[in-house]
Amino acid sequence: MLDPKLLSRLMMPALMLFTGLASAADQDAGLRLQQISERIYAIVGPFGNRSPENLGNNATFGVVVTDAGVVLIDSGGSERGAAAIDALIDQVTDQPVKIVINTGGQDHRWLGNGYFKARGARIIASQAAVEDQRARLDEQLLRLRNLVGAEGLAGTEPVHADETFEAGMALNLGETRFELRLVGPAHTPGDSLVWLPAERVVFSGDVVYVGRMLSVRPYSNSAHWIDAFETMASLEPATVVPGHGPATDLARARADTLDYLVFLRETVGAFMEAGGDMTQIGALDQSRFASLEDYASLKGRNAQQVFQELEWE
Repeated sequence: MLDPKLLSRLMMPALMLFTGLASAADQDAGLRLQQISERIYAIVGPFGNRSPENLGNNATFGVVVTDAGVVLIDSGGSERGAAAIDALIDQVTDQPVKIVINTGGQDHRWLGNGYFKARGARIIASQAAVEDQRARLDEQLLRLRNLVGAEGLAGTEPVHADETFEAGMALNLGETRFELRLVGPAHTPGDSLVWLPAERVVFSGDVVYVGRMLSVRPYSNSAHWIDAFETMASLEPATVVPGHGPATDLARARADTLDYLVFLRETVGAFMEAGGDMTQIGALDQSRFASLEDYASLKGRNAQQVFQELEWE
């Protein structure tokens, strides 16, 4: 009898592997598999907020299949969310997940760690990301209970990285080299890049948003976020796998992330110099970026947060 994982791969349409985004089954919580190369994939979650349907996986994750096992970039927003990610990995390989790298402190970057650790994976993150995870854990779990629900959150236990790094770390799994670099604070204090130099693929975590308006939060640093993006761009990647949205090239990443950050800081700064105050900040014209998902709900909040940042710079 054929192994079920092998049978699944044999039945998967070849078109799925070469034409971008492919539909996943309902149990995969709205995730889509996007192939980047023969052994590198993005797992693209839906836009919008966390929900019972997406199990907290409203983000993009990364999969690298090596000759010695799988490296997963970010583990999902819940135990069940992690299982949905694992189900997609099973569609492309029967190799186990050997290493999970958390690129930051957001819940969907790390709350699936326990699922993979229980199956033998090493968990790696920057020390700054772990500190952020610990600091915001209660807030994150409360939000997930409200948005995903008790059933969706069932079995989720906070499990932090076994191995941490301060500024950077290099590692090999089999013949594949990974370079990890802390570039935060950006969207979160511990944002890190995962760079595959031989393949020229970068997993940016929340340093890059594609197709969706980024979110500037009280724990973000918009000025340093620009620096973090430029550090990522200096690698000259052929492919950028963002924290939200599909894998793309550097030009699209720049248009949807860096250009907006620069515009926002310049526009809010000019508004403040002209004597504008916080009560008027909603009047700023950000329509240049109206095509980005969540534009209407995030533009005002982003302007308010940057206003507060600039008051203290």
